[in-house]
Amino acid sequence: MTACLRTGRAALIAVVWGSAVLLGLGGPWSAQAQTTASDDPSPHSEATLVSEQSAVVPGEPFTVALRMTMEDGWHSYWKNPGASGEATSINWSLPAGYKAAEIQWPYPHQIQFGSLVSYGYSDEVFLLTEITPPDTLTAGTTVTLDGTASWLICEEICLPARSDIALSLPVAKETPEPTQWAEAFERARAKHPTPVAEWSVGAGRSGGKYQLLLNASDGVQPDLEGAHFYAAEQSVVDPGAPQPVTKNGDTYAISLTQSEYAQAPAERLRGVLVAPEGEHWDPEGDVRAMHIDVPVDSSLSVATATGASSSTAGGGLSLPWALAFAFIGGVLLNLMPCVFPVLSVKILGFAQEAEEGSGAMKRNGLLFGAGVLASMWVLAGALLALRAAGSQIGWGFQLQSPVFIALMTMLFFGIGLNLLGTFEVGTTLMNWGGRMQTSTSSSGGTSAFLTGVLATVVATPCTAPFMGAALGVALTLSAVGALLIFTALGVGMATPYVILATTPALLDRLPQPGGWMETLKQAFAFPMFATAIWLVWVFGRQTSNGGVAFLLAGLLLLGVAAWIVHRWSPPQLSRTATVLSRSLAGAALVGGIAVAVIGAGSAPADRTTPATTNASAAETAWRSYSSTTVEQLRAEGRPVFVDFTAAWCLTCQVNKRRVLTTEPIQKAFDDKNVALVRADWTNRDPEITKALQSHGRSGVPVYVLYPGDGSAPTLLPEVLTDDIVLNALDDLQPSS
Repeated sequence: MTACLRTGRAALIAVVWGSAVLLGLGGPWSAQAQTTASDDPSPHSEATLVSEQSAVVPGEPFTVALRMTMEDGWHSYWKNPGASGEATSINWSLPAGYKAAEIQWPYPHQIQFGSLVSYGYSDEVFLLTEITPPDTLTAGTTVTLDGTASWLICEEICLPARSDIALSLPVAKETPEPTQWAEAFERARAKHPTPVAEWSVGAGRSGGKYQLLLNASDGVQPDLEGAHFYAAEQSVVDPGAPQPVTKNGDTYAISLTQSEYAQAPAERLRGVLVAPEGEHWDPEGDVRAMHIDVPVDSSLSVATATGASSSTAGGGLSLPWALAFAFIGGVLLNLMPCVFPVLSVKILGFAQEAEEGSGAMKRNGLLFGAGVLASMWVLAGALLALRAAGSQIGWGFQLQSPVFIALMTMLFFGIGLNLLGTFEVGTTLMNWGGRMQTSTSSSGGTSAFLTGVLATVVATPCTAPFMGAALGVALTLSAVGALLIFTALGVGMATPYVILATTPALLDRLPQPGGWMETLKQAFAFPMFATAIWLVWVFGRQTSNGGVAFLLAGLLLLGVAAWIVHRWSPPQLSRTATVLSRSLAGAALVGGIAVAVIGAGSAPADRTTPATTNASAAETAWRSYSSTTVEQLRAEGRPVFVDFTAAWCLTCQVNKRRVLTTEPIQKAFDDKNVALVRADWTNRDPEITKALQSHGRSGVPVYVLYPGDGSAPTLLPEVLTDDIVLNALDDLQPSS
């Protein structure tokens, strides 16, 4: 009965009906249910065991069939039942020495129920099984084959069914005569899938899509519009998604949508490809169902199969377009809230560099760009290496580590102290972004390069418009293709700074250096402190209140180290006092880092209960993400809105506060009966990572709206507005 519960409204009726039986409720429904359960183990259907031949020959395999007949409107299921259901099975009890092979499945047909599409059979079906007898049988004796068949029979409700099956056959020395069922066996075999030599078949994958690629031989050119691929396993291909067919020369491409419940991309596509009514795969016109079992090659696409020069990427996005999207996304990344702290100190750096002349400014602008590119390459290499090793990670993966968050918090707190003038330590770690030296010395160039590195690191909490699709493509390509996309992303991010630093006409518009620069420098300390506060909040979401206390203690020790350096500066001290003060400062700094890292190892806070009892209705309306939750809601025919988010994603938090939890949007969700699901990726979650991959994305934010009619979902932009969400909701069709 478990599988039946997946059939949405039909399952609900069945549960109510079954509950009435268990509770002994009166009325005609109760009486009918009791009669069905007790008197008819195979309701609305019958199953018998029949043989193709009239006798058994010792040692020679023969074929029997489970013949199932179903009342009008009722159906049973194929080996992959699709969106719901349960496959028919036979539990054999054979005499000693007999062996039964697997069921031979004829191709099914699609069964539509609301928004669900299942695979099964109606009216009559013969499920063939080959039986091999031992060669020690004695002619003239009789053997009995028996077992128990189990299946699910469904109409608007689903009922479990079973039947004890048995068949007695004599043992003969010579080849026996066929039985009355022989022609039915041949008709059943005609529906079995078979390989077709006239066709070469391949499979590709990009983003959340598979493509079956078929090359036809001369003389075989069927019209494949309406062909359907039935995957042999569940949770590989979405059974309800459209399967459009395109043709380029002699090559056909059938697009398949990966199941949202797939645990990982399939390495092979196995199943049956059924030609449209009236079409066949072979020149003789005998084969309508082609057996498919091919490896999935992520580099294979319609373009490569037909000799085109460009490769395709997820969702049909070609590599040139992916590079363009990455470049635009990199430029727009500078406008995202997570980049603002480094943007502010870069503005301060331009003001300071203007005093040194255009030559130093150009050099440091290029070094800043080099820092962005180098860190992008390191980030891309680490991400690709970890994914190749089997880790389920994506863009911003390092921010899922509490240790990394703790170190970043201390870095930004230290930069803020440096900008306030609390300490000066040359070009140490705390000087990366806080002290933009632009002299001709090597320290100025190092500072510019490290500022580019820091800009990349703090940019990873955000996914700018156009970035999501490009990054999703990057993780489906080879290492070279992925590095090209990350390079385009870095070039786009660095371009505004490099243009400003290398364009004399723009340099002339910069204000002249003066006393105002010190005030501006100190003012820019406060965005750094704000970033540190945000990181502490993220750290608390990942760990616990105790972990936050450790991190704050680490920041306190960092403040002590900065105070020691400022209070006892070298010109005022003897050599011994200088060594002592710097040793104490170093010990405080190391101790602060150690305490923060210890806090990162504290147990995560319990997220199963709300943090406060007065949570807003807008917040309590959201359910936690799981593939089962989304599946159940869609089975009910409800639209589902999934918010893929993370505490460290500032764009996510801005969208949440300004759009998703506002009263007009919440009212629109309620009016459309939209179920709200939040996929929190703050900590590493392989299930959420796989769900992102199924949509061709590798980072957050991602917003997915599933219509209530079972059709393909809609992906909304990374930056939301009220109009974007309301227009998407207006496009929803009435759900069942």
